[in-house]
Amino acid sequence: MTSSTPEDVDVVLPCLNEAGALPWVLARIPPGWRALVVDNGSTDGSADLARGLGATVVREPRRGFGAACHAGLTASTAEIVCFCDCDASLNPALLVPFVHEVRDGQADLVLGRRRPQGRGAWPAHARAGNLALALMLRRRTGLRLHDLGPLRAARREALLSLDLTDRRSGYPLQMVVRAADAGWRVTEHDVPYRPRTGASKVTGTWRGTWQAVRDMSRVLAEAPATPPAAAQAQGGPRP
Repeated sequence: MTSSTPEDVDVVLPCLNEAGALPWVLARIPPGWRALVVDNGSTDGSADLARGLGATVVREPRRGFGAACHAGLTASTAEIVCFCDCDASLNPALLVPFVHEVRDGQADLVLGRRRPQGRGAWPAHARAGNLALALMLRRRTGLRLHDLGPLRAARREALLSLDLTDRRSGYPLQMVVRAADAGWRVTEHDVPYRPRTGASKVTGTWRGTWQAVRDMSRVLAEAPATPPAAAQAQGGPRP
């Protein structure tokens, strides 16, 4: 595997009032990659700041993490699309080996397993919710994952073929569930997880965490989907 930075990559960055974190995040986008900052109704000037820092700004007025992520996916044009939170908790430069793994045909979807660095990086309630979901995912799909973190990479056309429908906090889980149903090779690698800048929009409280768990439980209750033919046609994931 080469250590050079692969080309033709878009990074989707869902954003809701992340002006304090954007400079740090955008400064770490690998050279040659395009940052797609999806503004989900920010009131702190995030969109203008991101544009001024060289990012492409996509506006998604429908509130919801999934709505922002999917708007970024549909706006992307690169062969490989990555996702990363925009709160400075994760370094987008960590996506380089993920993209290599996808491009080299070693995996179809690569996920980052968050390893907290420093106090406050991952509150107890958020870890508990994540563990519960990982166990439910294992029962539903057989995938032995430890995290459903937001740092991930896959081929754009294959992702679109999954026909993702969740527009709230269940979107990342639905991506994994439908990928598993389609026979994708899903891998997971440890990544350092820093304390985020600002307050969490989803898992900042017990109430928010368990609302996310409820959203994701509905995703897990979906009937298994038929493996998408489009993924095979793109030379991507195979059943």
